[in-house]
Amino acid sequence: MARRRRVVVTAGPTREHVDPVRFLSNESSGRMGFAIAAAAAARGDHVTLVAGPVALPTPAGVRRVDVVSAREMLTAVRDAFQEADALFMCAAVCDWRPRRRLAGKWRKKDDGAETARLELVRNPDIVATVARKKGERLVVAFALETGDGLRRAQAKMRRKGTDYIVLNDASALSAARASVTLLGRDGSVLRLRGRAKEEIAEVLVGLAPPA
Repeated sequence: MARRRRVVVTAGPTREHVDPVRFLSNESSGRMGFAIAAAAAARGDHVTLVAGPVALPTPAGVRRVDVVSAREMLTAVRDAFQEADALFMCAAVCDWRPRRRLAGKWRKKDDGAETARLELVRNPDIVATVARKKGERLVVAFALETGDGLRRAQAKMRRKGTDYIVLNDASALSAARASVTLLGRDGSVLRLRGRAKEEIAEVLVGLAPPA
């Protein structure tokens, strides 16, 4: 009997706190990642879903790990991917975080200033970090781009060492349907237009080879 595949999926945004009540984040709903996790579980895979702060129910048969920040997500992905066969990096991870998180509420406005500065530092690149040691395992990343997105997505795939990258745009945020372009390291290009995210998820989980 064939061994069940072990799949890791990330979903949703991360939050990078400025203080106890304010944070940097984005509009990701997590729907695409949750759809991928559900599709993989339906195929019989062992699925670990590393989820940022989203209000979505956990798909049946899926092990869920909730995180908040990019650094927390990196730790969870590293742990889960050690024994995994495939990673679908769907989360919209914040590229930057405040250099320091204030213990109390930020009260810059109280000094009467009309402008303020927030010093940011770069977050770890989760996909690139994990992909360095992936070997023959599958890694699929996502790229939300505007303008000349195709060129940037192809460059991102090479730079991060992924097998595929899924290119979409801002219209996919919080939407039930999306148009995506699936780019392969082998030069393949597959365009899926106006599809339900569940349909796209089925295509993506089919990329992972049998265990």
